[in-house]
Amino acid sequence: MTTTIDIRRADTRPHTQLGWLDSRHSFSFGPHYDPANTHHGLLLVSNDDRVAGATGFSTHPHQDMEIVTWVLEGRLEHKDSEGNHGELYPGLAQRMSAGTGIWHSEMNPASADGVHFIQMWVLPDTERINPGYEQLDINAELDRGGLQAIASGQGHDAAISIRQRDAVLWGGRLKAGETVSVPEGRNVHLFIARGSADLEGAGALIEGDAARLVAAGAPKVTAGPDGSEVLIWVTA
Repeated sequence: MTTTIDIRRADTRPHTQLGWLDSRHSFSFGPHYDPANTHHGLLLVSNDDRVAGATGFSTHPHQDMEIVTWVLEGRLEHKDSEGNHGELYPGLAQRMSAGTGIWHSEMNPASADGVHFIQMWVLPDTERINPGYEQLDINAELDRGGLQAIASGQGHDAAISIRQRDAVLWGGRLKAGETVSVPEGRNVHLFIARGSADLEGAGALIEGDAARLVAAGAPKVTAGPDGSEVLIWVTA
């Protein structure tokens, strides 16, 4: 397998702006379709969403998808047809397994303040499962530094579970100058959610930039002068 590191800059991502929603997409999404940019490994969606106060995504359906939501700023209220109801905030990981079918809404409960979050979809390893939901506060783990498992199909401690044995989402709130190794895997998607960082072999990355790695080993990532919040998917 050929080793590649493909850098995708923030300002090249497809952009959806609807007044209440400002969203940038790492892959084809909605009306933004590019047959050469539909996924990386098992990761199909990585949307960088900003939603205005007292607005949001009204009730809509999903099926056979593992959906992970990670809030960077503000709060996001979740309700679904299975009776789950939660309010997400920074450091609270959430997973919804759509399975045979689920309807849900995601609304900003604040009247004035916006909410900023990343929503990510991966294919499940088993279709037609019963819908499911999980949320877990992992702030204490993130405060230890380094990378922590946020969502895992491999049974990592202190991580929400996903129904995909070949996928793990790692995250870190790296302090200025902190260095970590990218977890090794066949397909790796590194996203700079906040701040800036330097990726060994690729150079400087700023907020919103992504690196798509294939069989690239475990290069080092070093946070910039203001630190960095990173999200790293490792999949088959």
